[in-house]
Amino acid sequence: MVLCQGGEGDAAPAASRQEPEVPPGREDGPGAVQPCPAPGVEAAGAEERRACGCCSGMSWPFCCEAPGAKKKAACPGLGLFYTILSAFLFSVASLLLKKIEDVHSVEVSAFRCVFQMAFVLPGLIYYKTGFLGPKGKRIFLFFRGFLGSTAMVLLYYAYQVMPLADATVITFTSPVFTSLLAWIFLKEKYSLWDVLFTLFAVTGVILIARPPFLFGSRVTGIEGSYSDHLKGTIAAIASTLSAASTIVILRKVGKSVHYFLSIWYYAVIGLIGCVIALFVLNEWRLPHCGRDRVFLILIGLLGLGGQIFLTKALQIEKAGPVSIMRTMDVVFAFILQVLFLNHIPTWWTVGGALCVVASSSGTAIRKWRHSVKKAKQREI
Repeated sequence: MVLCQGGEGDAAPAASRQEPEVPPGREDGPGAVQPCPAPGVEAAGAEERRACGCCSGMSWPFCCEAPGAKKKAACPGLGLFYTILSAFLFSVASLLLKKIEDVHSVEVSAFRCVFQMAFVLPGLIYYKTGFLGPKGKRIFLFFRGFLGSTAMVLLYYAYQVMPLADATVITFTSPVFTSLLAWIFLKEKYSLWDVLFTLFAVTGVILIARPPFLFGSRVTGIEGSYSDHLKGTIAAIASTLSAASTIVILRKVGKSVHYFLSIWYYAVIGLIGCVIALFVLNEWRLPHCGRDRVFLILIGLLGLGGQIFLTKALQIEKAGPVSIMRTMDVVFAFILQVLFLNHIPTWWTVGGALCVVASSSGTAIRKWRHSVKKAKQREI
């Protein structure tokens, strides 16, 4: 079956993906991608037929609404809707984590890893990727799994000991730290704009953490003790740095490793690490009541659902708009915190959230425009 370019058939998880060029004069196979005919061009002495999604096998003059027009998406904005739905599912999972009592964050992370493994294992078998990956890439996959699972554990701990909105906002400094680490380790460009966005992100974190040496000894609007708030802030920052490091590692690996294999390492190493930590801390125990057990299952399902919808969004929408729309995580976190946890955020938190959202959105917009510019240069 022949597909027209520009439809959903050539959607990719990353905005930078390109279709391989077909050498001129080569006969197209059954799965080839071909452009719709240019305006005014018809095959001499014969009527061309195309079987693209917009023509359903009709002859060329009727296959598109206008000659040479690209096929429109079946549902404009569907990728952004998936992103919002993903943000909502992640936020609800974080809320349930706050509602669980007497369950350590490491144990919650272990349950999450089990759900990830159950989801990824059939994909590994179907795609025949193996369980170890290429020999030259295994060390990168190991550190991707170790740092990714560490980020998850630290984030869950931050959710448990500090306000939900505060922890969520700090995690959105990840794009800024990713740019900084990519400049250090991958020699990517780091401009003055990136420096400005980094300063915005650091300012936002300071407004949320409110260290006493800047804000005085009486810090208001803190959930629980300030020591727990400070521990949660440090854990959230460390989680963000670990998550940014995993992205740099994934950039280094590139497309040489199937993404299912990357998630597999993340789940397996995370589960092993969580089990060891639970025995060392002597924190392994089932929740006392049935409600907490249901919450644990729902956290695994909601986290998995959020990841699926985020992946779907990146397949049919460019990375820039998706990154910007992901800031809805912060909005949902504020709403759920007020409605279900009866904790009204302070103006310091709101100001910090605005700084961080502006920083992450600015970083996403710059990278999006840069990728669009490079794509236009390739076309020329």
